[in-house]
Amino acid sequence: MQKVILFFFGLLLLSCRTEQPSSITPQNTIKIEEGDSKEAIIEKAAHVVPTENQLNALRNEFIAFIHFGPNTFTRKEWGDGMEDPAIFDLKTLDADQWCRAMKAAGMKMVILTVKHHDGFVLWQSRYTDHGIMSSGFLDGKGDILKSLSESCQKYGLKLGVYLSPADLYQIENPKGLYGNLSEYTKRTIPREVPGRPFENKTTFEFEVDDYNEYFLNQLFEVLTEYGEIHEVWFDGAHPKTKGGQKYNYPAWKELIRTLAPKAVIFGREDIRWCGNEAGATRATEWNVITYPEDPRTATQFADMTDIDLGSREKLYQGKYLHYQQAETNTSIREGWFYRDDTHQKVRSADDVFDMYERSVGGNSTFLLNIPPNREGSFSQRDVEVLEEVGKRIKETYDVDLLQEAKGPKQMLDDDPDTYLLLGKNKREIVVTLPVSATINRLMVQEAIATHSERVEQHAVDAWIDNQWKEIAAATNIGYKRILRFPEVTTNKLRLRVLESRLDPAISHISAYYYLTRPPQLAFTRDKEGMVTIAPLQTEFNWNPHGENAAGNLNTGYEIFYTLDGSEPNQTSRLYENPIKVENNILKAVSFNNEEQGPVHSEVFGIVKKNWVLLGASSQRSDRMAAHHAFDANRRTYWQSQEDAMPHFIAIDLGDEYELKAMAYTPQTFHGDGMMERGNIQVSNDGKNWKTVETFGFGNLINDPTPRTHPFTNPVTTRYIRVQATGIAGNGRSVTIAELDFL
Repeated sequence: MQKVILFFFGLLLLSCRTEQPSSITPQNTIKIEEGDSKEAIIEKAAHVVPTENQLNALRNEFIAFIHFGPNTFTRKEWGDGMEDPAIFDLKTLDADQWCRAMKAAGMKMVILTVKHHDGFVLWQSRYTDHGIMSSGFLDGKGDILKSLSESCQKYGLKLGVYLSPADLYQIENPKGLYGNLSEYTKRTIPREVPGRPFENKTTFEFEVDDYNEYFLNQLFEVLTEYGEIHEVWFDGAHPKTKGGQKYNYPAWKELIRTLAPKAVIFGREDIRWCGNEAGATRATEWNVITYPEDPRTATQFADMTDIDLGSREKLYQGKYLHYQQAETNTSIREGWFYRDDTHQKVRSADDVFDMYERSVGGNSTFLLNIPPNREGSFSQRDVEVLEEVGKRIKETYDVDLLQEAKGPKQMLDDDPDTYLLLGKNKREIVVTLPVSATINRLMVQEAIATHSERVEQHAVDAWIDNQWKEIAAATNIGYKRILRFPEVTTNKLRLRVLESRLDPAISHISAYYYLTRPPQLAFTRDKEGMVTIAPLQTEFNWNPHGENAAGNLNTGYEIFYTLDGSEPNQTSRLYENPIKVENNILKAVSFNNEEQGPVHSEVFGIVKKNWVLLGASSQRSDRMAAHHAFDANRRTYWQSQEDAMPHFIAIDLGDEYELKAMAYTPQTFHGDGMMERGNIQVSNDGKNWKTVETFGFGNLINDPTPRTHPFTNPVTTRYIRVQATGIAGNGRSVTIAELDFL
């Protein structure tokens, strides 16, 4: 029997290696020539491969972002650059705790925001005093980057830096360098500073202006004095510009490539943004994409947000084919900076683990932000989520159920450099287990380092009841594809490549079992105040069969809840039917076989049953204020006309209430009309108004999550008006999905 099996696999290997030799050398960027046929373009695309640095970055898989600075203390998402450095009132710092938590989560690298758009620096720079050196932390001698670098070395984590090109301090400061119209002259980098020589004696000469010199000097510091840097992160945010300031990216790149030869550059030719800050992933994430110009010499890199970036039709439209992987980024908290542990919600372990599987298992890297609190540590809730996610990753993906399986050894040997080349006549692979196993995850990888990403459609079958049954199907594979499906018990699996660009090279296949858990919960309240509690159905779920896998797997659970602020458990009230909640906090939790799910809590304000619209500044006929701004449905929204500011909506609450806060839920269908600033006004008669509060919300376009503005002092009123005085992105209309008053 063994001889028969060996003979079969010998024939399989012979039949698979049928790809015709190509004159195209695998490389990172390939030009599409005038007159290239569609077939020639696809052949070229099948030879576009990542650089060594890009490949290493992909293998990091799960990495961390840290946003920390004055915004942590002002509770703003974006500072204005004119904050007094003393506002950074840090007393303690525990970078070791950061690294322990990140390591526990399974992360391999951390990127520190060493300078955000406000221009405040977190290291001891020679070239500015707007930073940690002017704060009270360690009497001005603290260095967050140094502390983190030392902790990274201690815990075996790679280090990256985010140095914002935008710099509001250098814009707003009368002596600021940004856009000061200085001449471009030849300058030596780094500029010498008396008493503070560099140990690294490398120097550069660039023809640059004042701000580019400043930026290059700071790059030199962070790339030479804090250990090896593996990623340099640039974004395209421009909260404000001045003087027609241009960035000399070619100079930046030369300096980075020289001083940090192992680093990838985010936001330029190495790594691109996934297109959102929600952790949303494309069903098909191609990393072989097109450019209108040579990315190796380009200086401008536009964000790519289309759903389709690398299909055949897209490739035919390009001028250059380039390998550029996506980073799927989001924050564990609502917003990039820490605000508080009371109102700022934290993602559940379910959310984060789901995003991990979708992003890492969808041909991208998962970048999760964890913002330290004002005590210089990660909050306990964040740590708990990270530890639980890491536990799930290890429990699931440390146990390959195909370890003893028989099949092509190139795919089962856990060596990324070996692969099986599938020819046109045999584009399927069968793997047989010695005994049946129960699985609900399957991982497949291509040999992208040598053969690019070629699979366009594939499916997986399990041998069940003496026949093949398709259990999962998807489009591309690339670096890694994780297929998720309801659990099956089988002793034989079959991978079928249905469509591909030339002959695909499969380097790995493995199977796993994820232990299903009690579901994360969600609340929905109607205008009568009745709350329904159900498993959370998020937009991040990926279901290859068109079914809800979470609903299929999370069965047999019970839900318990409290209304007195206490933590719910199995002795709390059993949820069976919708419950009425008004001006109260609802907490609920699910249990499955004695295992507890994550606690979900939400503060509900006054019931909207008797609310009446008094007036609105304007409204679109399909987005009317009375029907959409307070209808207890977050998927509808009021939208005003594009009129002059301010816009307003006035409401009769139906009775007098003591109000302590306003909650604003932005619509999430597009980025227009986000209410960034405004006034809250009250009235005794619904006609004459008095302002009692002003509010401000930041980063709404990229982070359209509900925001709460606590009142300085409670107010008692029946009539209330919200007046929008500022719209994100300088918009001219306002949108509101829901208004609530607590």
